Amino acid sequence: MEDLEAVNLAADWADISQGLRKDLGHQLHSQWIKPIVLGGFDKDNGTLDLFLPTEFSANWVQDRFADRLSLAWKIARSEIRNVRISVHPGRRKLPEISLNGDGRRAANDADDKSMITVSAAPMGDAGFTSSVGLDPSLTFAAFVTGEANILACNAAQRMSATEQPQFSPLYLKAATGQGKTHLLHAIGHAYLSAHPRARIFYCSAERFMVEFVQALKANQMIEFKARLRSFDLLLVDDIQFIIGKAAAQEELLYTIDALLAEGKRLIFAADRAPQALDGVEPRLLSRLSMGLVADIQAADIELRRKILESKLTRFAPLEVPDEVIEFLARTITRNVRELVGGLNKLIAYAQLTGQEVSLQLAEEQLTDILSANRRRITIDEIQRTVCHFYRIDRSEMSSKRRARAVVRPRQVAMYLSKVLTPRSYPEIGRKFGGRDHSTVIHAVRLIEDLRQRDADMDGDVRSLLRQLES
Repeated sequence: MEDLEAVNLAADWADISQGLRKDLGHQLHSQWIKPIVLGGFDKDNGTLDLFLPTEFSANWVQDRFADRLSLAWKIARSEIRNVRISVHPGRRKLPEISLNGDGRRAANDADDKSMITVSAAPMGDAGFTSSVGLDPSLTFAAFVTGEANILACNAAQRMSATEQPQFSPLYLKAATGQGKTHLLHAIGHAYLSAHPRARIFYCSAERFMVEFVQALKANQMIEFKARLRSFDLLLVDDIQFIIGKAAAQEELLYTIDALLAEGKRLIFAADRAPQALDGVEPRLLSRLSMGLVADIQAADIELRRKILESKLTRFAPLEVPDEVIEFLARTITRNVRELVGGLNKLIAYAQLTGQEVSLQLAEEQLTDILSANRRRITIDEIQRTVCHFYRIDRSEMSSKRRARAVVRPRQVAMYLSKVLTPRSYPEIGRKFGGRDHSTVIHAVRLIEDLRQRDADMDGDVRSLLRQLES
């Protein structure tokens, strides 16, 4: 009976995997989905285990594909209520990392992707080109820019160009899910394209420390240092996790000095500014901040729209109404990763169930993401912001005055109340001096029309939206 269950699960997984291959493309599927191994199915709690060979790959799949995998399994087998993604029990111990005399990783850890590196050829070799571990989808061409990230993107492109950059290191600072890891991968791809013989090292700070400690225990520090300092481009993500590790900090400090002295390029990324890194040695802080610190701000409404629209090309000919894109852009505001994840989940559900993408479907299927992102904007807050913007008294929102200088701001406030709150037309009318719902409908339609015809009005509304949504 158990053997039959395993066969059925394997058959379902073959179908699901094939569907994901069509959605994601051959490269992403081969790198992240194909290595998944089916675990056991617990009928009591409805949990299916999916195993990956390394902690890095398990975390990657959990962050990017968990919703899609869970939904696919629930549709295939109604008794599966939860999908648990983890490291295969037989692979939980990190592999021993031995370094050959020429600075290359030994063959026994060549399959471990938890550290993203481009391994150097022997020092006397003619060079190499490789992008092992760099996500092929994370390129500059796929990075959507706006006011929030244009400085960081331009700086990243300079760091990957043929000519020597004016600053090094580059320090990318951004909150979770705003694009700093995307830029690190993009730099790696572009640098390899411009410098085909380059040696690249890319890892997280945490993994850097793991390699450091293992080399220390194995009495292989000379090889570790030689390999580390042979790279032309050093990319270190999540540098905040090097906090408190004195020996690793010191080694990173010496590595930075050695690479800078040779004109090599260094890029770091973190969720906070260098000065906000507690427990980091002052000398290391000064090195991290001596080049350019480029801040990636939270994506504004315009950038969120552009990002969603850029992703739609992957799903053609599937139709996604403009109102759905507008709804997602206005509602999922915490970070870009959640925004794209919400779109992917919605489209995956529509494709797997044969339904059309609609506003109702988005509200039904993205409940968790939407509730986590919604900041309740009140009509009172909108009225205060509009009055301050147009420099009129708050009482004018409820007054009967018909002067244009008062009527237009009042209409803008009604329009924003409808766009940004779940209140009905009658409810909004009551907050504006007990006005009839038809007055609110007229105001909303008028402002929508003016935004199309009057650039100044559209600019005012965009400015107010940024203030209210910030």
